Amino acid sequence: MLKLTPILLAILYALAMYRFSVWRTARTLDARSTELTDPVLRHHTAQMALALDLPRIVVHIHEIPQINGLAAPDGRIFLTRGFYEKYRRGEVSSAELASVIAHELGHVALGHSRRRMIDFSGQNAVRAALAMVLGRFLPGIGIWVANMLTSLLAARLSRQDEYEADAWAAALLTKAGIGTGPQKSLFAKLDALTGAGGRGAPVWMMSHPATPDRIRAIEALERRWNQPGPVIGA
Repeated sequence: MLKLTPILLAILYALAMYRFSVWRTARTLDARSTELTDPVLRHHTAQMALALDLPRIVVHIHEIPQINGLAAPDGRIFLTRGFYEKYRRGEVSSAELASVIAHELGHVALGHSRRRMIDFSGQNAVRAALAMVLGRFLPGIGIWVANMLTSLLAARLSRQDEYEADAWAAALLTKAGIGTGPQKSLFAKLDALTGAGGRGAPVWMMSHPATPDRIRAIEALERRWNQPGPVIGA
């Protein structure tokens, strides 16, 4: 039992830190956000709400200059002011911004916030266990190796969430009549918009898939959806 104590403490610490992060995020969003009122974007959210059989989809603007979308742990959807201003200046179309909303809705629908809490707790347990084992064989650097391996695991799980949210958004955009074209065109310009182009980080270290991989995944879905179904009774 004593050998498991560090692992149990790591799990409890992770849960406590996650809960604190959720509380702090909610307070920040409440203090620095307002509801989206743009009529064109609200038309797109109405299209998506109809496809989901919902009365409406509420989106908020988070007053920060960064370019991002956010699905809060409580299920609310946010676009940053920086992203919205790109739309206002014509650098991003309304349909492209709608694809961001669809992506964040995918995170909510697929329960990724809850999964991240479980993943974060598990990763802390793995980190503690690896540090205990590796510390015996690699004194002095065992903890560093454990942290690196756990970070790689976290990045892989995050990329999986992003692929799933992309696929969910592609299905919603198709059903809503918006289509996947804006989703792919936004990906094509996203690196330039966020200033991420040219960093050259290996894909396996990144929390998001590489842009070409995301586009190829959506195109694979398109090919699958366009295939004719089986003939009943044949």
